[in-house]
Amino acid sequence: MAELIGKQEDMDLKNRNRLRVESCIGTIIDVHKSINNRIENEELLSHFEELGEAIEALDMSRVSEGDILMVEKATNALLGEFGSLFETGIFGSVYSVLKH
Repeated sequence: MAELIGKQEDMDLKNRNRLRVESCIGTIIDVHKSINNRIENEELLSHFEELGEAIEALDMSRVSEGDILMVEKATNALLGEFGSLFETGIFGSVYSVLKH
């Protein structure tokens, strides 16, 4: 029974980690799509979409907490860079309704 619980906890952790990484990639894609309405760069968007697909195939048992924190930190830094552009209203809003 304890082994079954341990496997379930391991699976839950992998799913949480995958969700964290997918959330970062999804946010970057959403921001890029919003910017892409003004600045066309389909190649960059396709690279992010490919990255999203690669994440789906990633073996999350090989991804450490440190790896995920690095992805989250890089995403936050990128969003920080874009923040001023969105604050000016030049690019409008990424989402039509508040998500969180």
